[in-house]
Amino acid sequence: MSKNAGELVLFGHPFSSYCQKVLIALYENRIPFELRLLGGDERVWAELAALWPIRRMPVLVDGSRPIMEASIIIEHLGGHHPGPVQLIPADPGAALDVRLMDRFFDNYIMAPVQKIVGDCLRPAERRDAHGVGEARALLDKAYAWLEDTLNGREWAAGAGFSLADCAAAPSLFYADWVHEIPAVFTNLRSYRARLLARPSIARAVDEARPYRHLFPPGAPDRD
Repeated sequence: MSKNAGELVLFGHPFSSYCQKVLIALYENRIPFELRLLGGDERVWAELAALWPIRRMPVLVDGSRPIMEASIIIEHLGGHHPGPVQLIPADPGAALDVRLMDRFFDNYIMAPVQKIVGDCLRPAERRDAHGVGEARALLDKAYAWLEDTLNGREWAAGAGFSLADCAAAPSLFYADWVHEIPAVFTNLRSYRARLLARPSIARAVDEARPYRHLFPPGAPDRD
């Protein structure tokens, strides 16, 4: 694949949580790009494999350079395609707070969600009830920590929308489907609602609607 300098191509899928994370960043700053849909077309998968043999999405191609991993892609966009919404603060201390929350949502929300979803895709005789139990216990701890941490905050790392919120939106969106956030966690539930009301996130959610049937054991009617 050959692209001119400055042209962005994103290999991904609208229903993927980590692709949504990047899409939100692109939409926040109205950055033009071409989506190479990783669905049933093996030619697109072959293009991805040539760029990234691990074959994990998303991958962004900027000119001739491939950039892997959602957080790194968003950092790259901030450095090379900046817009009005600065997703990583210039202040080093504030930037560390944002990166911490970004890693929290990926590691302690999205990772256990993927464990639960992945187990649903296994044949019944190969299900891992113990592992799923551990994943649900981790989500309980993560929800409780977030409930306290988000007290008084509009967004994940404070007053400004950031990389952390790009990570939080798909993580909490899918997490609430597989392990519902308890009603007593009002800060966390309100934060999830604010995320879903933000135009960039609402757009990513809407673009993924046609694929909800792919979510095991079926997506809920809400959201």
